[in-house]
Amino acid sequence: QNSPLLGANQAQLVGDLKDEANAPARLRAQVLLDRAHFGTGEIDGRWGSNTGRAIAAFQRSRDLEPTGAMDEATWRALTADASPALVEYRLTAQDIAGPYTAIPEDMMAKAALPQLGFGSLAESLGERFHASPALLAALNPGADLTREGTTLWVPNVQGAALAKAATVVVDKSDSSVMLRDESGRVYARFPASTGSSHDPLPIGKWTIKGVGRDPHFQYNPKLFWDADAGHAKARIAPGPNNPVGVVWVDLSKDHYGI
Repeated sequence: QNSPLLGANQAQLVGDLKDEANAPARLRAQVLLDRAHFGTGEIDGRWGSNTGRAIAAFQRSRDLEPTGAMDEATWRALTADASPALVEYRLTAQDIAGPYTAIPEDMMAKAALPQLGFGSLAESLGERFHASPALLAALNPGADLTREGTTLWVPNVQGAALAKAATVVVDKSDSSVMLRDESGRVYARFPASTGSSHDPLPIGKWTIKGVGRDPHFQYNPKLFWDADAGHAKARIAPGPNNPVGVVWVDLSKDHYGI
């Protein structure tokens, strides 16, 4: 109750969304963009390039000028979803029990673990509600995370289900993954890392061969420029901290996926 961000449910746009005085409106905007499937990445109530790009993509989807700035027309379109930005969540016994395990950096140490789950309850809650642990802490100062039934304020990110895409576009210039329907309209967009100077994003058209959930990761040090010389091939267990996450979209280009 001590956080000004708790005013996000009814917050209105006043001037520039980047201004600190607009922090509650900024948080509300990030949550509503997430609900509309134009994610800002980790919801944190702060202004950053991911938020600006998400706004621009949302504007394009609504036939508005894609400035990346939150103007009145964009705010009206976004807040047509009148759902509250924050909702209450009660901790369960399962939330508290975990199990939670610290995840080592070394790949061989990871290979020794039976599962690569969450490292802490804060990390688990952040993943579930698309929020930074720091934001959750700011929304819930002094909350007892060791007690079943503790009530927390969390982002209301449960929006409508996504329709199946006709095409998926990975855009290096926008650092994003976009979903398009049969007409070519972008109806969802998410920020993404798209390779590096050592492992550049391949440019071309590929086919999605399949989708694997909770995948194992087949680690081959020969495919990594920075692998430890003492590493060997290994099978890394599934989990949210697995190197490829909880879903692997397999592409027709060998060793590449989403």
